[in-house]
Amino acid sequence: MTVHSIAQETKRKLILEAAVRVFARSGYHGARVGDIATEAGVAHGLLYHYFSSKEQVLETVFRENFGELLERFRAVERSDEPAPEKLEGIAKILLRTWRNDPDLVTVMVREVARSPQLQAQVGEVREAFAIVQRVIEQGQADGAFRRDVDAQLASWIVYGGLEEVLTGWVLGQLPDGDDEVARAELTAIELTLGGLRT
Repeated sequence: MTVHSIAQETKRKLILEAAVRVFARSGYHGARVGDIATEAGVAHGLLYHYFSSKEQVLETVFRENFGELLERFRAVERSDEPAPEKLEGIAKILLRTWRNDPDLVTVMVREVARSPQLQAQVGEVREAFAIVQRVIEQGQADGAFRRDVDAQLASWIVYGGLEEVLTGWVLGQLPDGDDEVARAELTAIELTLGGLRT
Protein backbone atom coordinates (compact mmCIF):
# COMPACT_ATOMS: atom_id res chain seq x y z
CA MET A 1 0.00 0.00 0.00
CA THR A 2 1.34 3.44 -0.92
CA VAL A 3 1.42 6.42 1.44
CA HIS A 4 -1.27 8.05 -0.74
CA SER A 5 -3.61 5.04 -0.55
CA ILE A 6 -3.10 4.78 3.24
CA ALA A 7 -4.00 8.48 3.56
CA GLN A 8 -7.10 7.93 1.41
CA GLU A 9 -8.20 4.94 3.46
CA THR A 10 -7.68 6.94 6.68
CA LYS A 11 -9.86 9.79 5.33
CA ARG A 12 -12.55 7.34 4.20
CA LYS A 13 -12.60 5.69 7.64
CA LEU A 14 -12.78 9.12 9.29
CA ILE A 15 -15.83 9.99 7.16
CA LEU A 16 -17.59 6.72 8.00
CA GLU A 17 -16.94 7.13 11.74
CA ALA A 18 -18.23 10.71 11.57
CA ALA A 19 -21.33 9.53 9.68
CA VAL A 20 -22.11 7.02 12.44
CA ARG A 21 -21.97 9.77 15.06
CA VAL A 22 -24.13 12.14 12.95
CA PHE A 23 -26.70 9.45 12.06
CA ALA A 24 -26.91 8.38 15.72
CA ARG A 25 -27.37 11.98 16.86
CA SER A 26 -29.66 13.38 14.14
CA GLY A 27 -31.12 10.31 12.44
CA TYR A 28 -30.48 9.44 8.80
CA HIS A 29 -33.21 11.73 7.46
CA GLY A 30 -32.20 14.61 9.73
CA ALA A 31 -28.52 14.37 8.78
CA ARG A 32 -27.03 16.29 5.88
CA VAL A 33 -23.90 15.44 3.92
CA GLY A 34 -22.45 18.75 5.13
CA ASP A 35 -22.98 17.67 8.75
CA ILE A 36 -20.97 14.51 8.11
CA ALA A 37 -18.17 16.46 6.40
CA THR A 38 -18.04 18.97 9.29
CA GLU A 39 -18.00 16.17 11.89
CA ALA A 40 -15.17 14.45 9.98
CA GLY A 41 -13.25 17.73 9.63
CA VAL A 42 -13.07 17.45 5.84
CA ALA A 43 -14.21 19.69 3.00
CA HIS A 44 -17.80 19.12 1.90
CA GLY A 45 -16.72 18.21 -1.64
CA LEU A 46 -14.18 15.67 -0.42
CA LEU A 47 -16.96 13.46 0.92
CA TYR A 48 -18.25 13.06 -2.66
CA HIS A 49 -14.79 11.86 -3.70
CA TYR A 50 -15.42 8.76 -1.54
CA PHE A 51 -19.22 8.38 -1.59
CA SER A 52 -21.79 9.33 -4.21
CA SER A 53 -24.58 10.05 -1.70
CA LYS A 54 -25.68 9.98 1.92
CA GLU A 55 -27.47 6.72 1.10
CA GLN A 56 -24.19 5.15 -0.05
CA VAL A 57 -22.56 6.25 3.21
CA LEU A 58 -25.28 4.48 5.24
CA GLU A 59 -25.05 1.41 3.02
CA THR A 60 -21.26 1.28 3.50
CA VAL A 61 -21.60 1.68 7.27
CA PHE A 62 -23.95 -1.30 7.29
CA ARG A 63 -22.02 -3.51 4.86
CA GLU A 64 -18.60 -3.05 6.43
CA ASN A 65 -19.70 -3.26 10.06
CA PHE A 66 -22.10 -6.14 9.58
CA GLY A 67 -19.39 -7.86 7.55
CA GLU A 68 -17.02 -7.60 10.52
CA LEU A 69 -19.71 -8.96 12.84
CA LEU A 70 -20.32 -11.91 10.50
CA GLU A 71 -16.60 -12.66 10.36
CA ARG A 72 -16.50 -12.81 14.16
CA PHE A 73 -19.54 -15.16 14.12
CA ARG A 74 -17.81 -17.36 11.52
CA ALA A 75 -14.67 -17.52 13.66
CA VAL A 76 -16.79 -18.78 16.58
CA GLU A 77 -18.51 -21.30 14.30
CA ARG A 78 -15.14 -22.60 13.00
CA SER A 79 -13.72 -23.00 16.51
CA ASP A 80 -13.40 -26.38 18.24
CA GLU A 81 -15.74 -25.32 21.05
CA PRO A 82 -18.86 -27.40 21.73
CA ALA A 83 -22.10 -25.97 20.30
CA PRO A 84 -23.40 -24.50 23.61
CA GLU A 85 -20.18 -22.48 24.03
CA LYS A 86 -20.38 -21.35 20.39
CA LEU A 87 -23.93 -20.09 20.90
CA GLU A 88 -22.84 -18.35 24.08
CA GLY A 89 -19.94 -16.74 22.19
CA ILE A 90 -22.25 -15.42 19.45
CA ALA A 91 -24.64 -13.97 22.05
CA LYS A 92 -21.76 -12.22 23.83
CA ILE A 93 -20.38 -10.77 20.59
CA LEU A 94 -23.77 -9.37 19.59
CA LEU A 95 -24.74 -7.92 22.97
CA ARG A 96 -21.28 -6.49 23.69
CA THR A 97 -21.40 -4.40 20.51
CA TRP A 98 -23.62 -2.04 22.54
CA ARG A 99 -20.91 -1.40 25.13
CA ASN A 100 -18.19 -1.17 22.46
CA ASP A 101 -20.01 1.21 20.10
CA PRO A 102 -23.51 2.39 21.11
CA ASP A 103 -23.65 4.93 18.24
CA LEU A 104 -23.04 2.20 15.68
CA VAL A 105 -25.67 -0.09 17.24
CA THR A 106 -28.11 2.85 17.27
CA VAL A 107 -27.58 3.44 13.55
CA MET A 108 -27.79 -0.27 12.71
CA VAL A 109 -31.03 -0.74 14.67
CA ARG A 110 -32.79 2.57 14.09
CA GLU A 111 -31.75 3.46 10.55
CA VAL A 112 -30.68 0.34 8.70
CA ALA A 113 -33.63 -1.79 9.79
CA ARG A 114 -36.05 0.88 8.53
CA SER A 115 -34.30 1.69 5.27
CA PRO A 116 -36.07 0.26 2.20
CA GLN A 117 -32.91 0.94 0.16
CA LEU A 118 -30.97 -1.45 2.39
CA GLN A 119 -33.40 -4.32 2.07
CA ALA A 120 -31.01 -5.47 -0.65
CA GLN A 121 -28.59 -6.25 2.18
CA VAL A 122 -30.81 -9.00 3.61
CA GLY A 123 -28.30 -11.60 2.39
CA GLU A 124 -25.87 -10.53 5.09
CA VAL A 125 -28.56 -10.62 7.77
CA ARG A 126 -29.73 -14.03 6.55
CA GLU A 127 -26.16 -15.32 6.93
CA ALA A 128 -26.18 -14.36 10.63
CA PHE A 129 -29.30 -16.48 11.15
CA ALA A 130 -27.76 -19.30 9.10
CA ILE A 131 -24.64 -19.37 11.31
CA VAL A 132 -26.78 -19.64 14.44
CA GLN A 133 -28.84 -22.38 12.76
CA ARG A 134 -25.72 -24.38 11.85
CA VAL A 135 -24.43 -24.12 15.44
CA ILE A 136 -27.79 -25.38 16.72
CA GLU A 137 -27.73 -28.23 14.18
CA GLN A 138 -24.20 -29.12 15.32
CA GLY A 139 -25.45 -29.24 18.91
CA GLN A 140 -28.33 -31.46 17.86
CA ALA A 141 -25.98 -33.82 16.01
CA ASP A 142 -23.65 -33.95 19.05
CA GLY A 143 -26.51 -34.63 21.42
CA ALA A 144 -26.01 -31.35 23.34
CA PHE A 145 -29.26 -29.82 22.03
CA ARG A 146 -32.76 -31.25 21.73
CA ARG A 147 -33.48 -32.83 18.36
CA ASP A 148 -37.23 -32.16 18.58
CA VAL A 149 -36.66 -28.41 18.05
CA ASP A 150 -36.72 -26.95 14.53
CA ALA A 151 -33.19 -25.53 14.14
CA GLN A 152 -34.18 -22.81 11.67
CA LEU A 153 -37.04 -21.56 13.84
CA ALA A 154 -34.80 -21.73 16.93
CA SER A 155 -32.14 -19.63 15.16
CA TRP A 156 -34.71 -16.89 14.47
CA ILE A 157 -35.89 -16.94 18.08
CA VAL A 158 -32.33 -16.82 19.46
CA TYR A 159 -31.01 -14.13 17.12
CA GLY A 160 -34.26 -12.16 17.14
CA GLY A 161 -34.32 -12.13 20.94
CA LEU A 162 -30.76 -10.81 21.11
CA GLU A 163 -31.59 -8.10 18.56
CA GLU A 164 -34.63 -7.07 20.58
CA VAL A 165 -32.42 -6.55 23.64
CA LEU A 166 -30.20 -4.25 21.55
CA THR A 167 -33.32 -2.44 20.30
CA GLY A 168 -34.49 -1.98 23.89
CA TRP A 169 -31.17 -0.31 24.73
CA VAL A 170 -31.25 1.89 21.60
CA LEU A 171 -34.80 3.07 22.34
CA GLY A 172 -34.02 3.62 26.01
CA GLN A 173 -36.64 1.08 27.10
CA LEU A 174 -34.17 -1.20 28.86
CA PRO A 175 -31.56 -0.04 31.40
CA ASP A 176 -28.09 -0.27 29.87
CA GLY A 177 -25.59 0.21 32.69
CA ASP A 178 -22.70 -2.23 32.97
CA ASP A 179 -24.56 -4.43 35.48
CA GLU A 180 -27.71 -4.50 33.32
CA VAL A 181 -25.77 -5.36 30.17
CA ALA A 182 -24.02 -8.22 32.03
CA ARG A 183 -27.38 -9.41 33.39
CA ALA A 184 -28.97 -9.29 29.91
CA GLU A 185 -26.10 -11.36 28.54
CA LEU A 186 -26.45 -13.94 31.30
CA THR A 187 -30.26 -14.08 30.98
CA ALA A 188 -30.15 -14.46 27.18
CA ILE A 189 -27.59 -17.26 27.42
CA GLU A 190 -29.39 -19.09 30.26
CA LEU A 191 -32.78 -18.92 28.53
CA THR A 192 -31.42 -19.93 25.12
CA LEU A 193 -29.26 -22.79 26.31
CA GLY A 194 -31.82 -23.86 28.90
CA GLY A 195 -34.45 -24.20 26.18
CA LEU A 196 -32.16 -26.04 23.79
CA ARG A 197 -30.22 -28.40 26.04
CA THR A 198 -31.25 -32.03 26.16
